[in-house]
Amino acid sequence: MTSFARALPHLRKRVGGAVFEKVAGPTGPENRARIHQTPGPRWFGADRPVRRVHGDASMFIGGLRALLLQSLHPLAMAAVDAHSGFRGDPWGRLQRTSTFLAVTTYGTSEHAQEAVERVREVHRHVRGTTAYGDPYDASDPHLLGWVHAAEADSFLLAHQRFGAEPLGADGCDAYVADMALVGRALGVSDPPTTRQELDERLAAYRNELRGTREARDAARFILLHPPLPLVARGPYAVLAANAVVSLPHWAQMSLGLRRLPGPVQACVPPAGHALTKTIRWVMASPDSAS
Repeated sequence: MTSFARALPHLRKRVGGAVFEKVAGPTGPENRARIHQTPGPRWFGADRPVRRVHGDASMFIGGLRALLLQSLHPLAMAAVDAHSGFRGDPWGRLQRTSTFLAVTTYGTSEHAQEAVERVREVHRHVRGTTAYGDPYDASDPHLLGWVHAAEADSFLLAHQRFGAEPLGADGCDAYVADMALVGRALGVSDPPTTRQELDERLAAYRNELRGTREARDAARFILLHPPLPLVARGPYAVLAANAVVSLPHWAQMSLGLRRLPGPVQACVPPAGHALTKTIRWVMASPDSAS
């Protein structure tokens, strides 16, 4: 056995652990044990599509796409800009979001409901007025509906492009229906339950969307100035590029994102596939989060 082969398991564990810590935070191992090992009924059984989608490395791309797409609603962006602290503590926000997704997807029904109630309590205090004089309220079912639809669409699209096991048509509908359960719990009125309904819901919001200054500033921060060490910026750039090219063209234009030259753009999806496979491999290490 070569020295590289002997060192590979250690490297895999080290990289997997570092990725897990960034996404899940310092209490990640304890949270994961609580989520997966607590006995009791779950919102979603082991065979549900939401478990397959949310457990795949494609979520790294889907999550970035969701943030970019959600920012195009001026009221949602104003709420995030004024109340989330994403610039001052972006990793904390990511860790809270990833923990919420993990708890509602894999945790007990009791823990999932507790997580939802915490989010709803935070939303009750998120209200104000945009720079353009429009009032916003994070508990508004219509605004929640946009955030929910953009998230479900982004996670599903990324999984279908980069997931290890893309869903069939029935599976896509079932995933949207699974997400609707969480959406209803958060206060979304009549969330879509099929892929077609999701597409129609996204189209219904189109006239409300635009690239505000806050949205463009957020996109620049997310894409160009992530708080990462130099060694991680190359892989992150691959994830970010795939998130951008997966957006509708109108969304890219609204955020002021320039279209990549043809030869460069052609390289983006293959690089995305290679990177998500690598992340999937390191995160599958049984000791990656120890």
